[in-house]
Amino acid sequence: MSNLTAKDLYGCMTALVTPMTKQGKIHLEQWKSLLRKQIAAKVKAVIVAGTTGESAVLTDKEFVQLLTVAVEQCHGTQTAVIAQTGSISADKVIANNKVAFELGAQAVLVVTPYYLRTTQEGLYQHFKKIADISPLPVVLYNVPSRTQNDLLPQTSKKLSSHKKIIGLKEASPDEQRVVKLVDIIKASDFHVMSGCDDTFVDSMQQGATGVISVASNVRPQAVVQICNFMALGDTISAKKLNSSLDNLYKVLSCQPNPIPVKYLMHEAALIDEGIRLPLVWFDDKKVRTRDEILKIKQDYSNL
Repeated sequence: MSNLTAKDLYGCMTALVTPMTKQGKIHLEQWKSLLRKQIAAKVKAVIVAGTTGESAVLTDKEFVQLLTVAVEQCHGTQTAVIAQTGSISADKVIANNKVAFELGAQAVLVVTPYYLRTTQEGLYQHFKKIADISPLPVVLYNVPSRTQNDLLPQTSKKLSSHKKIIGLKEASPDEQRVVKLVDIIKASDFHVMSGCDDTFVDSMQQGATGVISVASNVRPQAVVQICNFMALGDTISAKKLNSSLDNLYKVLSCQPNPIPVKYLMHEAALIDEGIRLPLVWFDDKKVRTRDEILKIKQDYSNL
């Protein structure tokens, strides 16, 4: 499997959940099944051990298991494998990147360091150190609501010139962030992808090339089709289909990710009722989910 380049960062990529038993053990057979469904839906890539995959509570051994299976399942298909390897420590990221390379991932997604708040220069030096010796292409990941470190556009611009850094997953709440990024980063070998399901169509209109999605765990065909419409310039069809997912987006954001998406997938008989502390199982009976579950079942029956 060849490594990714910036031109490969487009369309729908899925930040895949990690299926677990009720006792919290990883369910590898369900993991294989989810991967096969994502491949059938023609997603451009799956993200292994991302935020949605509960990366913070996975062991190194489990990371290896998940990534090994993902590479095996996606081999020979049009769905790439990207490993999320971010950590507070640059040295830990470097070690994770080496493992990802040895197991056959095609790129790494590296979230900004968390808990320890730093400066823009600190973020620049952190990512530069990682990229300087990374054996795989690096996609930056900015999600300040979780990390409290916001990778600002000017810092992203500096990093975009690094030969190993091919793009950015942007999940800032700043509605104009993608515009600012696209305006200052002119390099053809660096692409910006949205990390927010409910605003990704607007982001694509502003210049983002696709989305790394939570919603595509449950409605992969719909999110893929929206991205296809946008690529063809058919924004009317894209927005019409996207509006049909409005309630789904509300459900997915009613509690911290990945609590709602795992609940929907369990109710649609895709995964077991498993999640790890400090996350707890979804229990909000006031949230309307019945229609969404029926749509998920229908979509998955076609895969």
